Amino acid sequence: MKTFIEPQKKLKVRAEVDVLVVGGGPAGIMAAEAAAKDKNLHVMLLESRGFLGGNLTIGLPILAFLNKNGNQIIKGAPQKFVDRLAARGCATGHKRCKLHMSLTMVDPDMVKTVAWEIMDEQGVEVLLYVFVSDAIVENGEVKGVIIESKAGREVILAKTIIDCTGDADVAYRAGVECTMGDSEGRMQPPSLMFSMRGVDLQQVRDNVVNHYDEYTMDIMPAEQFKTGNFTMVGMRKQLADAISKGYNITVSRTIFMTGIKDDELWVNMTRECGTDGTDPVSYTHAEHECRKQMYDVAKYLKEYIPGFEKAWIENVPPFTGIRETRVIKGKHVFTKEELLDGARFDDAIAVASYPIDLHHEVGGDCTLIYGKDSYDLPYGVLVPEKVENLLVAGRSSSMTHDAMAATRVMSTVMALGEAAGCAARIALEDNVKPSQVDVKKVQAALLENGAYLR
Repeated sequence: MKTFIEPQKKLKVRAEVDVLVVGGGPAGIMAAEAAAKDKNLHVMLLESRGFLGGNLTIGLPILAFLNKNGNQIIKGAPQKFVDRLAARGCATGHKRCKLHMSLTMVDPDMVKTVAWEIMDEQGVEVLLYVFVSDAIVENGEVKGVIIESKAGREVILAKTIIDCTGDADVAYRAGVECTMGDSEGRMQPPSLMFSMRGVDLQQVRDNVVNHYDEYTMDIMPAEQFKTGNFTMVGMRKQLADAISKGYNITVSRTIFMTGIKDDELWVNMTRECGTDGTDPVSYTHAEHECRKQMYDVAKYLKEYIPGFEKAWIENVPPFTGIRETRVIKGKHVFTKEELLDGARFDDAIAVASYPIDLHHEVGGDCTLIYGKDSYDLPYGVLVPEKVENLLVAGRSSSMTHDAMAATRVMSTVMALGEAAGCAARIALEDNVKPSQVDVKKVQAALLENGAYLR
């Protein structure tokens, strides 16, 4: 392989801030809002795309605001975000779901608007269209990042950085130990969501309810589809028949869910196994393949599922959603065993209930493993084991491969983001490192904002 030695040069320092949040997805929005509370700190949010919201903008439902008993366990800033959407008719309530704990649908475009409003209200400085290309580390402490954009290479210095990239980009470049995938390095495959309009939703409901045995819904009872928002997961026989006839579909289950509009369904049926979301060649291949698969999926739905006959593809999000890449090794590595046992921790900064939802690294199926009613996530999952002045919130927080298959969902990463933002703010106010923050104060701040910690 050929190499090139980049000449040394001085880089302009674009900004010096108190808290720098990298990544404007579900975790990053919550982290920036929480860090900027009371406007005592200069908080900056970086995002590589031209909008805020990340996976909240690609048609996915927010899963598991409720636990399996129907009690709400994700509250605080995530709930307030949904409330703002609901006030505009752009979010549903939290509907119980036997498979996914609960479902909350949001309007993808309004997510972008509400996220901007919150950043403006809190005085967060937002910078879009920038990538972090390196971390500046001195004596084991992160001091800032190097960014890349059309303006060239620049530096942003920060007292504390919160990595909400989903890929642990800052942590990885700062030398934090990271893992990827299972014991063989295989990661859950990505999917490109898309919406279809012109669906006769009532016919879809009636068809499944009246012919439930024929359409074989995974776990979920027929009653779940009669009213309100829903996700349908099953119809394996119909899909297998289409695949046998040459349809380019790489999953083994039919998966779609209601949207905000009366004739809208969002489809989650593309997949490209073997994808590495940190490798642009691999990610490009997945983007291309999933887009090709989308048309056969839509054709299958129109031909096999009554109610889709007159439907069309309406909205294709701007990127394929990644389920898994890098995960850091933190002060605490949350495990599958802790999750299934319903672990509790004195330093809990979030409570979650979503099951292990492992999309198979090979093949088209998925495994769900349910534990007890809910489980705590301790503060240590946010804190890298060795590098200081850095917190990592989201699906790249410190988890094992199996545990991350549960904690990756958006309700949980939003709660982790809020906790990280609170911790960064309190650490700076108390003049201590984030790794040394008084977690009791963090918990008190979360509770004051309406979070649930049981």
